[in-house]
Amino acid sequence: MKKVNERLETELSQAIVKLHAPQKIKDAMAYSLQAGGKRIRPTLLLATLHAFGKEMKYGIKTACALEMVHTYSLIHDDLPAMDNDDLRRGKPTNHKVFGEAYSILAGDGLLTYSFQMIAQDSTLTSEQKVKIIELLAIAAGPEGMVGGQVADMLGEKQELSIEELEYIHRNKTGKLLTFSAVAGAIIAGASSEQIDLLEKYAENIGLAFQIRDDILDIEGKEEIIGKPVGSDEGNVKSTYPSLLTLDGAKERLHYHTNLAKDMLRDLNLDTKLLEELAELIVVRNH
Repeated sequence: MKKVNERLETELSQAIVKLHAPQKIKDAMAYSLQAGGKRIRPTLLLATLHAFGKEMKYGIKTACALEMVHTYSLIHDDLPAMDNDDLRRGKPTNHKVFGEAYSILAGDGLLTYSFQMIAQDSTLTSEQKVKIIELLAIAAGPEGMVGGQVADMLGEKQELSIEELEYIHRNKTGKLLTFSAVAGAIIAGASSEQIDLLEKYAENIGLAFQIRDDILDIEGKEEIIGKPVGSDEGNVKSTYPSLLTLDGAKERLHYHTNLAKDMLRDLNLDTKLLEELAELIVVRNH
């Protein structure tokens, strides 16, 4: 992850610098893009490439595009009309620094620039570009992240069933994580069977990731996770601990993590990094 982060920071910084755009919007985009974070999604994409023995250079542009889409969603999530958060990754949220209008535009800029990044990647074939752009649009759009976000908002102040909660997280969080593994597989030239196994692996770590988030909202430390704890309870949101109890949520966390690792065993590839990534989600503290 350290290696990925170092390369990603360089690539993302260069991508913003070379934009022919007003400095104000470049500053707002860069502020959130370079605020750190776990970089789980690009790491997953590049770890998938590694499993196939492919070099990082073939996936780094798509990894940057993916991080841009994720960052745009965080900027918009933090706005007063959405979650109304003051802190993100231990820093004031984008709208607290640049104002709401520029934050909206920064998010818009990152989302649209992500597709440009993929379309201009000289290491990909035309067929790969079209497929990756299609899958990213699906994962980030109304059939994915946006749809999950809407379902999440509609579910506030209501007690959801576990199935309704899973729908939210499979879309709001899981679809981009699934895209990460599938995009890496497409770039690596994987078979349809391999893509199917990696998709199931990523779906399960996506659910595990969200369950761990819900647990950290109870057990985490604000100075480590970089945002207030207890916000889910304060917003009266259904979570895995509220529906399953804290112990039940931890059991479900291990269930999905083990299921993810089961998928990897059938791949017959060097999946050590993918296994470690699944394990990291269980123990992460931010």
